[in-house]
Parts: sequence; C-alpha cells; structure tokens
Amino acid sequence: MKHAVILAPMEGLVDAPLRDILTRIGGIDRCVSEFIRVTDGPLNTGTIRRIVPESLHDWKTAAGVPVHPQLLGSDPDWLAHNAALLAELGAPAVDLNFGCPAKTVNRHRGGATLLREPDTLYQIVAAVRAATPAAIPVTAKMRLGYSDTSLTLECASALADAGAAEIAVHARTKVEGYKPPAHWEWLARVRESVAVPVVANGDVTSLDDYQEIRRVSGCEQVMIGRGLVARPGLAHCIRTTEQGMAGADLSWTELQPWLLDFYRQVRERVADRHAPGRCKQWLGFLAQHYPQAQALFDVVRRQTCAEELQVMLAQDRQLLAIQRGEPRLQLNEIVEAR
Repeated sequence: MKHAVILAPMEGLVDAPLRDILTRIGGIDRCVSEFIRVTDGPLNTGTIRRIVPESLHDWKTAAGVPVHPQLLGSDPDWLAHNAALLAELGAPAVDLNFGCPAKTVNRHRGGATLLREPDTLYQIVAAVRAATPAAIPVTAKMRLGYSDTSLTLECASALADAGAAEIAVHARTKVEGYKPPAHWEWLARVRESVAVPVVANGDVTSLDDYQEIRRVSGCEQVMIGRGLVARPGLAHCIRTTEQGMAGADLSWTELQPWLLDFYRQVRERVADRHAPGRCKQWLGFLAQHYPQAQALFDVVRRQTCAEELQVMLAQDRQLLAIQRGEPRLQLNEIVEAR
C-alpha cells in the first residue's frame, strides 16, 4: 500500500496486546513482531505462538492487519532453518533484525553489532532467502551503523544484493541509541544506493514529522514505534489526512477504554506480578502526550496488586476527577469506593 504506516518491532513493549489495541484504533497497515531469538537450534513452535499469537489467526491482528515475524541471530544456517519453519506455519514474510541496540543482544552477536560485518549480513539474508519460498518476502531492519556511518551503504547493499525485498532503516547508529536527532538525510542516501524499497524510521511522533521524514528521505513507507505508543491515534490521523480529511488525535476520554482493554489482555497473558509494570510502562509513554496519563500514573505508580490496579483503572470517579483536574482521591478512598 502506498504511504503505508508500519508498526515497528519494540522488544518488551510492542507485544500482542498493544499490537491489537493500536491496529484496532486504526491507520496501521502492517506490524513487525518483537524479535524471536535464534541461537544454535530449531525454534519451538510454542515459542513462536507465544511471541506472535497472531500466527494462530492467519498472522493477522483482530483488526485484520498482517503481522510479520522477526528473527534475530547470527548463524546463517539456523536462521535459514527457522525461517523455513515460519514459512511452513504460513508467515506472510520473514523479517531479520540487524538494528537492536540492546547491550545483551549485541554481546551475544545479535542485532546492530552485525553492522560491523557486511559479509555476515549478506550470508544471513542469502541463506534465509534460499530456504524460504520465493513468494514469501525476506525483509530486514538495520541502523546506520554500529558506532559510525562508514559502513552504512555497504551494509544496505549487502542486504539488498543477498535478496532482501525491503530494508527498514532506523536513522541512527547503535551507539546513538535513541538520542535525538535522527539523521533523516541518511535515509535518502540509503534509498538511492539500493534497488529495493527503503522504509524510513526514527523520531516520528507527529503528523508533521511523518510528512517531513517522507519529504527528506523520499521514502513512501514509514515505520513508527515510540511515536505510536505515546500517541495511539497517530496512524489514524496520518491516514485520514492522506485521504484528504482532517486528522484528529484521540482524546483522553476516547483512549481510556483502550487502556482498560489493554490491561485486561495483559493479565490474560502474563503472571499477575508482572501485569502492573506492563500497564505503568505504557502509561509512562502516554504521559509524553497526555497530562491525564501522568496524573493517572502518579495515582497507580506504587500499586503492585494486579487486581487492585484493575479496580483503580476502572474507577469512573477517579478517572473523571483526573480529567477535570480535581483533587485526586487517596488510595484508601479509591479502594473503599469499589
């Protein structure tokens, strides 16, 4: 789809519940899953189903948005073997992670550390391409490099020459992490150096950012991660604007039911001891755009009981007070108000 918005893979953040919520809000054309780590053996099908439960539903979210599984590793043979398994399970594409900046991942020779080895990038993509049916695209995500941009174009060419059908580029090096600014001008250089589509990624947090990254990069597709987590209505705003209509953000009132639905799904997937932290994590992102989210976070930040947090989230009295800027209820008042 022209001008497609792609939901970025973000380990430990953009999981199945959040993919479900964000794609039902609308405007997202494709998702890439959290990475599935490949070491020195075959993947267990249960692991794939756990990380990408959409694989049980034709690899689509409830809103019908495709989810492409992503593999992370450094062994060409085992990556190829497991890519073939994904193909057998009906995956619509196989994405390869060469962009993760996490220290633990890089220490185990995965993610962005491989950007220092263009030959290895070529070997991995070529092996995966050879192991999967031609009808299933093999795609890749990279950064501009590990510590500098000296190998950026060589890495992009290695991926394309080995058979990658598309390359998503986060416009920073591994060392830069998420430190602003993203170098959008480099996206144009990468796009001009390869004969496959390049997806622009990095620091898109508003409609203006989306329009500017497309202008500077020349890319038709944009991948958004943190910007969509903090502003869940951003993709819908982009789509309606592209269709010639006025795009509008979600109000906090409109977002509240989605937050409650998200937390319900989280509790179905993880142990109760982990669920509150997952909810607070999203509230922390939402607070970047919604003052009400910060106010709600302040109320629930010390709550560790999953059930009590659900009660607190569902308290209309408390939520309305936050919206109106009224004095916040104390925890004991909230519990007593059930």
